[in-house]
Amino acid sequence: MSEKPFLQVVRGDATPAEIAALIAVLAARGAPAPAAPARRASVWTDRARLARRPVRPGPGAWRASALPG
Repeated sequence: MSEKPFLQVVRGDATPAEIAALIAVLAARGAPAPAAPARRASVWTDRARLARRPVRPGPGAWRASALPG
């Protein structure tokens, strides 16, 4: 072994399980985070709904007053 060790226990007596846990944490910390799936914007937060046609009174007007589903 001519190479310098990557990890060295300086104090205490670490068990192989503790060293494996430490390496797992360091490997997970260094890995890039998985990309989150793209979320569709909610229809309720869409600003385009503010540019809708004006609501007209009459039969069925209550349906036209709500956000289209």
